[in-house]
Amino acid sequence: MMDNNKSLMKKDTAKRLIKMLFSFYPKLLPFTIVCILFNAVVSAIPAMFQQQVIAIIEENWRTGDWSAVSGAILSKVFILAGLYCLSLIAAIVYNQCMAIITQGSLKKMRVKMFDGMQNLPIRYFDQHEHGDIMSYYTNDVDTLRQLISVAMPQLLVSAVGITTIFCLMMYYSLWLTIIVVGGVFIMTKVVKKVGGGSGKYFMKQQGALAKTEGFIEEMMNGQKVIKVFNHETAAEADFDKVNDELFRVAEKANKYANTLMPILGNIGNILYVILAFAGGALLFLKVPNVSLSGLALSISITVPFLNMEKQFAGQIGGISQQINAVVMGLAGASRVFTIMDEMPEEDEGHVTLVKCREADGRIEETTERTEMWAWKWIGEDGKPQYKKLAGDVVLKDVDFSYDGKHTVLHGVNVFARPGQKVAFVGATGAGKTTITNLINRFYEIQDGTITYDGIDIKDIKKADLRHSLGIILQDTVLFTGTVMENIRYGKLDASDEECIAAAKLAGADDFIERLPEGYNTKLLANGSNLSQGQRQLISIARAAVADPPVMIMDEATSSIDTHTEAIVQKGMDALMAGRTVFVIAHRLSTVQNSDVIMVLDHGKIIERGSHDELIAAKGNYYQLYTGAFELE
Repeated sequence: MMDNNKSLMKKDTAKRLIKMLFSFYPKLLPFTIVCILFNAVVSAIPAMFQQQVIAIIEENWRTGDWSAVSGAILSKVFILAGLYCLSLIAAIVYNQCMAIITQGSLKKMRVKMFDGMQNLPIRYFDQHEHGDIMSYYTNDVDTLRQLISVAMPQLLVSAVGITTIFCLMMYYSLWLTIIVVGGVFIMTKVVKKVGGGSGKYFMKQQGALAKTEGFIEEMMNGQKVIKVFNHETAAEADFDKVNDELFRVAEKANKYANTLMPILGNIGNILYVILAFAGGALLFLKVPNVSLSGLALSISITVPFLNMEKQFAGQIGGISQQINAVVMGLAGASRVFTIMDEMPEEDEGHVTLVKCREADGRIEETTERTEMWAWKWIGEDGKPQYKKLAGDVVLKDVDFSYDGKHTVLHGVNVFARPGQKVAFVGATGAGKTTITNLINRFYEIQDGTITYDGIDIKDIKKADLRHSLGIILQDTVLFTGTVMENIRYGKLDASDEECIAAAKLAGADDFIERLPEGYNTKLLANGSNLSQGQRQLISIARAAVADPPVMIMDEATSSIDTHTEAIVQKGMDALMAGRTVFVIAHRLSTVQNSDVIMVLDHGKIIERGSHDELIAAKGNYYQLYTGAFELE
């Protein structure tokens, strides 16, 4: 049953791939197929011309009328030459078309994968290695290049050639054709046995290759840690394990594949010898009352038939040569379709975020940049309703679990009024970052409600919800490009002046002006040519240019030194002014000026209040504050 299911999966993958190619090129692909079919038919008919020429010579050699013979033969040659010229043109055309179809299809598939990936939930990226995801775009797509550009046209040519030649063989000699069918039956069994084995291991090879690439990517990202702890030898040993597994499955896959051609070739040679003996015997067979079209054969039939058998076996060999590409291509296509079929992030929201302005005490929607925003939805009367975005965030009796089994948050209640600074403190794993992930709707709560300006966030479209939130993370992410482009990432239509103003607000303008090319300085991989503090200041400027009413700062200063923290803190304070802010910090010194501090322990809020109130209560916060200024 498992083998049958795998076979069905391969068939479904092949059907889906072909259907997708036709959807990409609904006119060009059928035209290309016609050219391939014409080329295939022409390549299969020389044996028929050979038979006709031999028959002409056989019929006229006794008469000696060679002028008539040469004229008939010459006409056949001209016809065949004309067909070959047309076949050459068709081959050139279809190869050019296949280049367009192949590269265009791969481009469209990469676009579909990437566009789909942008709509996947954060959970997907948490549960899959990044190297494995990268392998979809590199190794798996490359196997499709070989399948589409070479294997599929060759399979079509071989299939048409086999069909055409088989029909000719049936027409000329049924008995010799029966012998060929016996040989084909043996070939089919061999292809099924050997090809099936290679297919199984080629599928494993794709998975092992993805795992190897993922391991290499992880080691590249962790080079500093590896060298600091002198783990080069251990890393090499771990690499050897994944590389040996890749070698093992790749070796078996290619052993099966490389064994197939010699076996089929020798079966074809043996079949040729058998046909030569059978054809020779039938040349001299004389059976009373049996016509020559029955058992006895002429030279004009036997000689072309042997050539047809050679062509026939060669076409089967052509198919077997493409088995590797087909199996690998279908394995790659199956993986590509896997990521395409991943369920996108659900979004049932209907409330959107729009630009607005106030006129006569009413909120009006506008296309102008007013720096004012409002929530918009359609009321029961069918008319648009508006509510000014203020930044009032409330979590009420929220329970949450990542896997549906182990509850991470228990009955959490948070009330963040517009303009308030709310801080979360607690040990690692207490649930601080989880709360902010729920506000962003990176994950969905199991119980309770989260409202934003009185609107359940489930009713707000996720893109609009996240547009209203700014976030600064501990691990700063910068993109390849200039400093200006990284700041503008917060608001893509921001002017240079707005980006510079945001940098000044964040306290980043001073060091940016001292860079070799100022705001046009090109950043290397994730800003590696900047210090940690400088990268963090750029991320603050990026959030500042977006000008969101609600800010989330997740341990934004935990990985920088005290002096740099003072500079960054100054930039964050300027950014936080007048906004609703959620702060997660290990250093309690960074949360003392918060309006509300919430102490979490194992997913529960055990204390809440201002810094002074919590110190006066002499509870957990007091113990943490007086014991150490950093939570561990």
